Amino acid sequence: MSGIVTFGELMLRLMPEGYNRFVQAGSFEVSFGGAEANVAVSLANFGMKSIFVSKMPENQIGQAAVNSLRKYGVDVSFVKRGGDRLGIYFLEKGASQRSSLCIYDRKGSSFAMSSAEDYDWNAIFSGVSWFHVTGITPALSEQMAGITIQACKEAKSRGIKVSCDLNYRSKLWSLEKAQSVMTEIADYVDVCIANEDDAFNVFGIKTEKTDTNAGIIDKEAYSQTARLMAEKFGFEKVAITLRKSINASNNIWSAMLFDGKDSYFSREYDVQIVERVGAGDSFAAGLIYSMMNLKDMQYAVDFATAASCLKHSIESDYNHVSVAEVENLMRSAGTGRVIR
Repeated sequence: MSGIVTFGELMLRLMPEGYNRFVQAGSFEVSFGGAEANVAVSLANFGMKSIFVSKMPENQIGQAAVNSLRKYGVDVSFVKRGGDRLGIYFLEKGASQRSSLCIYDRKGSSFAMSSAEDYDWNAIFSGVSWFHVTGITPALSEQMAGITIQACKEAKSRGIKVSCDLNYRSKLWSLEKAQSVMTEIADYVDVCIANEDDAFNVFGIKTEKTDTNAGIIDKEAYSQTARLMAEKFGFEKVAITLRKSINASNNIWSAMLFDGKDSYFSREYDVQIVERVGAGDSFAAGLIYSMMNLKDMQYAVDFATAASCLKHSIESDYNHVSVAEVENLMRSAGTGRVIR
């Protein structure tokens, strides 16, 4: 089985118990997470050869972070050890009309301060057929932007498929910097994953006739957005997640996949949210799994959407579901009846 490499930062996640606000917290729940690591765990749970590449400190916290991946079967042999600290993010879970809040404490982390010499792409890409990255990694520092571009070049030169989730984060970099760096990265990307905000913020492509806050989604408009992205950057496929936000606790979740010619839409799921973080990452993993296993486009978007639908019901960053569970949701009415 050929491998799938994901490249990014794994962080310590600290969250008040339940739906408490930061100012109420007397203690924090501890776990680990990060976009590319979340994808790696999902793929390992789907039975794929999943390889996570990063840098973490050589201390007990760094080891705990590595162990959180190893326990699910993720290959961590290319995780470089060193630097001063593991990045941290604080999450306050929203509910009803109160939005979730994320605060980063990741400046100067081992990964953000890593150098090109930390990553031997010849060794990392040996026996690999897919490389996945997000727009978060190049946003962390000037050197990480350069390293990410180089990694994409190295993957492309070896005939490895490259997927990228745009994942624009306004707390990490400016629109101008994101547009500049991600436009360069796009030259090496085969499969681009986004939502309508990412497409506009990063590439300046606006999805017309759509207001997700008002629950208005025009399928033809999304097809046009995907087509414009593919034409502008030469993407083989473009996937766009479609989230109608009723409030922080209730969303209508679906997605579309464009293959350069036709658009494929998933069914819609009425999601009562337990945990929103990691949903997009589980969608990306579902797409990669489907394409690596040569599934057709309708299956791919259906599987990815169902996997990410289930993630909304699972605490912490990682998506703890199997292929069988995802396919069961694809076949069922999604009512959540007890399995006996």
